[in-house]
Amino acid sequence: MDRWQAMRVFVQVVESGGFAPAAKVLHMSPPSVTRAVAKLEDLIGTRLLVRTTRSLKLTAAGEGYVADCRRILGEIAEAEANAAGSFTAPAGLLTVTAPALFGRIHVLPVILDFLDHYPAMQVKTIFVDRVTNLVDEGLDVAIRIASLPASGLVARRIGSVRQVLCGSPDYFARFGDPGSPQELARHRIIGREGLFGHSEWLFGRDNNIRVPISPRLICNTNDAVLAAAVAGWGLSRFQSYQVAPDVSAGRLKVVLADYEREPVPIHIVHAEGRMVSARVRAFVDFAAGRFRRHAGLGTEL
Repeated sequence: MDRWQAMRVFVQVVESGGFAPAAKVLHMSPPSVTRAVAKLEDLIGTRLLVRTTRSLKLTAAGEGYVADCRRILGEIAEAEANAAGSFTAPAGLLTVTAPALFGRIHVLPVILDFLDHYPAMQVKTIFVDRVTNLVDEGLDVAIRIASLPASGLVARRIGSVRQVLCGSPDYFARFGDPGSPQELARHRIIGREGLFGHSEWLFGRDNNIRVPISPRLICNTNDAVLAAAVAGWGLSRFQSYQVAPDVSAGRLKVVLADYEREPVPIHIVHAEGRMVSARVRAFVDFAAGRFRRHAGLGTEL
């Protein structure tokens, strides 16, 4: 077994979480997979995996090596695709990551249309509420809602979202509309664990208005915060895309719009390289066009 194939087997073992699952994906026997990884470790001269009867864990050397393997295998696949002329006809696996709710609401429909448009493509989604590392985690494309620092990544701005304060019409009928951020002290506040903070909210384009906040209800998911607001219990802050359907349907109302912070940009991001693969380039162009035509990803609600 050549080194390229051994690297491919090793990566699949890591991604599958074991030798037997990897063997099924690779259409190999489990002993053959085990031997391939063992030979690779002998060739390198270090242990890549720690094996027990119930678990499989990367060593420190293995963590770095699997990232390098993913990069090398990706470059080989790109070189083969380029030689075969398939840069004009994207094919293969593309991994796309995005924030969980944004991914489900906005990114997934784009992916479904993309798959219909390119029948030779396969897409794997990683929708998680954390910042992923494209290179270390073997990801191709990320959708990020943030002002991005300088990095070795290529970022294309595709829209923006507002941070809005919302409550239900029933809530405002009972407690009235706040006329300024300072009036929030007399209102019921719904907080989101880990989002926007619980002690202070910032308002104004320059973040120059600071308002102490003491939520009586703190939820650990966006869905729960949204449900409580729609139910009329209190007020909370959301990204505009999260509440667009409820605002449009009249279930929620935006207040204090004149005091909102600067809109947050949305970027589509991919790793910078000597050449961008057909599948990455095709998806970035396809998704950028779709997002820029989407009214819910501008500054309006």
